[in-house]
Amino acid sequence: MSQSKTPKDGSEHEFEEHTDGRVTATQHLKPWSAFEFSGFRMMWISGLSSSVTMQMRNVGFGVWLYQETGSGVMLGLLGIVQLFSQMPATLFGGAFADSMNRKKLISSTQGFSFVLISLATLLLLANQLSPWHIYAIVLILGLTSTLGGPARSAITANIVPTTHLMHAVTSNTATYQISSILSPLLFSLTYALIGLPAVFVIGVFTSLPAAIMPLFVKLEYGKDGSEERTTAPMIQRLWEGFQFVRNHPILPGLYIMDIGVTVVSFYREIMPLIVDRIFKQGAWAIGPLTAANSLGGVAGSFLVLFMANFRAKGMLVLFATGTYAILLFGFGSLQFLPDNSLLLMVIGGVIISGLGMTDAIGMTTRQTTVQLTTPDNMRGRAVSFHSFCAMSANNIGTFEVGYMSSRIGAGNTMLLGGVISVIVVLAIWRLISGLRNYRYP
Repeated sequence: MSQSKTPKDGSEHEFEEHTDGRVTATQHLKPWSAFEFSGFRMMWISGLSSSVTMQMRNVGFGVWLYQETGSGVMLGLLGIVQLFSQMPATLFGGAFADSMNRKKLISSTQGFSFVLISLATLLLLANQLSPWHIYAIVLILGLTSTLGGPARSAITANIVPTTHLMHAVTSNTATYQISSILSPLLFSLTYALIGLPAVFVIGVFTSLPAAIMPLFVKLEYGKDGSEERTTAPMIQRLWEGFQFVRNHPILPGLYIMDIGVTVVSFYREIMPLIVDRIFKQGAWAIGPLTAANSLGGVAGSFLVLFMANFRAKGMLVLFATGTYAILLFGFGSLQFLPDNSLLLMVIGGVIISGLGMTDAIGMTTRQTTVQLTTPDNMRGRAVSFHSFCAMSANNIGTFEVGYMSSRIGAGNTMLLGGVISVIVVLAIWRLISGLRNYRYP
């Protein structure tokens, strides 16, 4: 016989009594079940506010800098500045997340956003803002926001039980994707109706809850007996984290596959070139195509929610990444279609949406796998190594795709990326048995 019960965490339990008197329970979670936990709700608000702040700051600073200088080179220097500040900060952020109070680390790093964006706003209103101010602020915020990133990711396992971790990670990913769609629209509306100073002001106000909310979170879960914070030197902690990842049965395969595919296909940062060379359109097409990518990401994140009971999590990452690789062939083949703007935009939008969806499925499952297979005192460093690999691949991929596009064409670059990506996925599937055999729950 069986009966069902719905507890406060948004899940439903079915109890079955066996002939030998044993009773077992099966938990069926709703997609929004992670929001039943107050700690997750507060961190979700903080994360959403942080995402809006970051995007308003990035777009606002970029628009001001381009209007002030009229130079694409000056604008491109923002990426170089962030590269130098983010790469080392990613690794040290993981060590900090494993040795410091994660709530205070998140709050303090977000506090820098409030202070520095407020300073930029005052300088703008006083007509005293200069390009070097922007570069300096971007350098510092690139450092502080990246230092807090691993702590924000690692703290998820401390605010929801492991049964809800997939739902929590997926909800966070979907929220970021939705924010990446709505924030540019908010920028456009604010800029058109009020002006650029109002964009800066919005960044100031949204940075407040991002910094304050983490302080009120209670860490109730994820304590596996390894939560004692180490006092070892920083370099030693980094080396311990590297050794843990290197000897892990799953993580090296996840990281290598992510790097191998991203380095040959990262197109999002060079969308102006993609729009010009493949779609034969002006800059106006960047918006709808970027929105299509983000919409696909949202769909992929929610799809992961409904596949939470799919036990072969490692194969799920392989399937998603393999599908991404195949879609690259379709992306590159757009160059062979008739020169019809509407046809190219529609088919290209569908393909880019598919790329965003499969990328989100792989990313969400990778992040969850990292958290589920890592002890609490090592989780921050494992997350930071994942972020380090992802950011390195993104930056190298931007250069590789841009360079190869100038040599063999953007379409052929995507075709080449598809070939290499398929080889990488097949190699990881064949060589990393721990990944293809990983099961949870």
